[in-house]
Amino acid sequence: MYRPAGTSFSDRYLDRDERYEIARMLEAGSSQATIARALGRSPSTISRELRRNSLPRPARSAGSAGSAGSAGSAGSAGSAGSAGSGHPDGPGPSRTGQRYEPERADTLAWQRQRRPRASVWQTRPHLRARVQQMLDKRLSPEQIAGRLRLEFPLDDPGRQADNQLMHVSHETIYRALYVHPRGELTRALKGRLRSGRSQRKPRNRRESRGTIPGMVSIHERPEDVAGRLVPGHHEGDLIKGSTASNSAIGTIVERHSGYVSLLHLPDGWHAEHVAAAVTTQMSAYPTWFARTLTWDRGKEMSQHQKITQNTGIQVYFADPYSPQQRPSNENTNGLLREYFPKGSDLSIHDAAHLQAVADELNDRPRKRLGFLTPAEVFASLQAQASVATTA
Repeated sequence: MYRPAGTSFSDRYLDRDERYEIARMLEAGSSQATIARALGRSPSTISRELRRNSLPRPARSAGSAGSAGSAGSAGSAGSAGSAGSGHPDGPGPSRTGQRYEPERADTLAWQRQRRPRASVWQTRPHLRARVQQMLDKRLSPEQIAGRLRLEFPLDDPGRQADNQLMHVSHETIYRALYVHPRGELTRALKGRLRSGRSQRKPRNRRESRGTIPGMVSIHERPEDVAGRLVPGHHEGDLIKGSTASNSAIGTIVERHSGYVSLLHLPDGWHAEHVAAAVTTQMSAYPTWFARTLTWDRGKEMSQHQKITQNTGIQVYFADPYSPQQRPSNENTNGLLREYFPKGSDLSIHDAAHLQAVADELNDRPRKRLGFLTPAEVFASLQAQASVATTA
């Protein structure tokens, strides 16, 4: 069955005229690279076209081969010339024993386009299940794709083929959720995606900020804190609940690993309560993982000197209305709003629930960590510190 007249592909596909030009140039002995330049296509497009749409060349009998050999060099030269320079078997890639017929190639391509193809989600149930599992944990498609490459590496010769089947691009995941008419991935999982929220609005200015006694500016912080190479430097802030509840949750993020800690503040977010919660949390870390803390200029941190006295951690304060000076914490606070919506009563969440949310974030692979999780990076740092201590 040939492609009916009047039907066409989009411009991204080769058309019938281009296929006739390919055949003509092959007949003339042109290379695939030359053909690609002439058509304004990539060499890979021409190579793929010949590989997919060429036909097997009929085998020649021994007698025919012998006759060709006895015909003499002049005859051989004449035959080669009629078939095209460099292509003694006629049109097409002779090295593969195939021939390229443009009309037939056009029909094959048309039939292939019309044939419904099973999606990756239908043919790889294990991949589908793993992706759904990760979406349920609120991982983004990019994080999922990167984590799969980490979990199923291709450098294991014995598992390379199987592991390749567990790889998928983030664009494919997005298409499965939003583009395809069939439900390749559970539609309910759309809600699990971290939506691309609009640009963060400026925070309402705090009322009566006042002056924090003994405040040390972020500009006095050691230079190595600005990078992320040295572990132990943290950023912190509060996320607020509804005005009626006057509730808040403390958030602390370690810059090197992205490790998150959430502070339960059942008695409110006055300075003494925040100082006590920060002291308890930071004291639980090894000293090499608790060096500094950079906080917003909120009055809830007015007892920072008690924190330093009890833990040895120096507290630094960002400039007013400068969330960009605490990027790790600001990003984490945005993620936490998926769990603790603005305007809600945050006092209903107990310490166990806060720990569960922190654990989920710490088990989320991060692109900047090579798709390792903050928990994995923290564990690796602990192991290194243990070796250094016993050495």
